[in-house]
Amino acid sequence: MVEELVAAGAAVASAGALYLMSAARVVKQYERGVVLRLGRLQSRVREPGFTLVVPFVDRLRKVNMQIVTMPVPAQEGITRDNVTVRVDAVVYFKVVDAASAVVQVEDYRFAVSQMAQTSLRSIIGKSDLDDLLSNREKLNQGLELMIDSPAVGWGVQIDRVEIKDVSLPETMKRSMARQAEADRERRARVINADAELQASKKLSQAAREMSEQPAALQLRLLQTVVAVAAEKNSTLVLPFPVELLRFLERAQAGPPPSGTPGGAVERTPGTPGGRVEQPPGGGVGQAPGEGAEQPPGSGPRPAPASGVERSTAGAAEPDAPSEA
Repeated sequence: MVEELVAAGAAVASAGALYLMSAARVVKQYERGVVLRLGRLQSRVREPGFTLVVPFVDRLRKVNMQIVTMPVPAQEGITRDNVTVRVDAVVYFKVVDAASAVVQVEDYRFAVSQMAQTSLRSIIGKSDLDDLLSNREKLNQGLELMIDSPAVGWGVQIDRVEIKDVSLPETMKRSMARQAEADRERRARVINADAELQASKKLSQAAREMSEQPAALQLRLLQTVVAVAAEKNSTLVLPFPVELLRFLERAQAGPPPSGTPGGAVERTPGTPGGRVEQPPGGGVGQAPGEGAEQPPGSGPRPAPASGVERSTAGAAEPDAPSEA
């Protein structure tokens, strides 16, 4: 009798242990358990820890409640300003209602992925290239709203959506590089011109100050000499008086002489054959009347003799009649 009781107790204990092993479940801290009893959803969601289910009747599905990071494959599209781009993004989401995530959608991860790709292509078509490159915060918010609207019914909350990269064609990259280079060159020229304007104003002020105080120019010259002599070079600087330069300028700017001194020979431009004209009074070493131009057909005119020669000739022979 005792042996039968011991055997029955051992059998009951074995059956209880077997039942406990088949019914025991452990739900982790970041998970929630959804129980389906004979295919019907149980209203109570199992919390983290140890829990029991009815073997062969209940089915426990564990749902991860952590934030899931899902990359969105690169999507190629045409922007509103007709530029072909490839854009990829990343979606951060989590499950807030485990029962809805199990019942309302077959695979909430795949559903969120497909919705993210569709929304990303829609955002590309509605945006300009400049918005994709510089105004991403606004696009991220719009993309988050587009994905979150249907995901609410699935028990999923979209935490954040980020556009990772925007790939442009090589021709567009080169065009944008040339545009940026031209813009930087324009700004550099404007800055340089502004600097020249400011420098010219300061130089004009310095010139006015130095004109009022001539000694300031000498001091500035000495400062320049000190600056040049500070370096180890073979440059030799000789200060030159400014007053001497001004004297030379006044000497060069004086009036030209009114006449040609010493009866110098002048050449008149435009005279045929480069004829030499003598000043009044005869040239150097010539008597008056010599070198004058003779009329055509006439021979050389003899020089008039002096008074002594005329008297000697008159005593010798009478004057011959003059030639016509």
